[in-house]
Amino acid sequence: MDKWNLIINVDRCDNCNNCVLAAKDEYIGNEFPGYSAPAAKEGAELITITRKMRGDTPLVDAAYLIKMCNHCDNAPCMKVAGDAIRKREDGIVIIDPEKAKGRKDIVKSCPYGAIVWNEESELPQTWYFDAHLLDQGWTQPRCAQSCPTGVFEAVKISDDEMASRAEAEDLEVLQPQFGAKPRVYYRNLYRFSKCFIGATVIADIAGVEECVQGAEVTLFQSDSCVGMAKTDAFGEFKLDKLDPKSGSYTVKVQHPDHGALEVKATLNDSLYLGEMKLIKASATSRSETEKA
Repeated sequence: MDKWNLIINVDRCDNCNNCVLAAKDEYIGNEFPGYSAPAAKEGAELITITRKMRGDTPLVDAAYLIKMCNHCDNAPCMKVAGDAIRKREDGIVIIDPEKAKGRKDIVKSCPYGAIVWNEESELPQTWYFDAHLLDQGWTQPRCAQSCPTGVFEAVKISDDEMASRAEAEDLEVLQPQFGAKPRVYYRNLYRFSKCFIGATVIADIAGVEECVQGAEVTLFQSDSCVGMAKTDAFGEFKLDKLDPKSGSYTVKVQHPDHGALEVKATLNDSLYLGEMKLIKASATSRSETEKA
């Protein structure tokens, strides 16, 4: 049977908060029998956005991560809630607004923090994929309908098709070690989970320090090449998708006209190495190299 999945493209989110506002507009003050009681006017949001900054001035990367209920196939909340939570055949998880009354313990059962407590109604609540709209014939939830940058894509396909797509498109889920089997996937999640090493490459050109475009950059770890890049018009490069706290690296930069440089770095978090000034080999060294 085909089931609902949501794909979130981290690269496209600019923190406009339209998805957050759409959820508030849909649920606050509105009751959908069989699906949800009205959401609380005050308190935690059903959809949240977290910002992460990587690097340092001038090479800074800001990304935004949208979080909501993951509609897990092995949902930890269901193991705690009993019949207060049900999973539909189409993959959507629903917290029963009657049976979950007073069940604050359900909030803590979610390892993703996606279940919020409605103090007004004494109910645990979450984003339930706008199932009431999908059941009326909508093809996308309101977060997708309201997003101006195309962050969201809801797809209803078989599990095998979704697994193949996830592998082909390098889609990831949050915290796979939980074993919850989420149905919310992320594209470009590395901007939150990985680190980069970057720098600005300069050289003495006609007596003036200038940015060097087109310099070749190679990243080594334990004598193995783990990344390559070229500097842009500002002399900058970024070698991304590196694991946090992954240890020592060697950065080698070279340009046929302006020289070369080698720098060692220890990576804990994203690292901007500052300016790397290329050094030209002496005429003698070049001659000896050519003879060799």
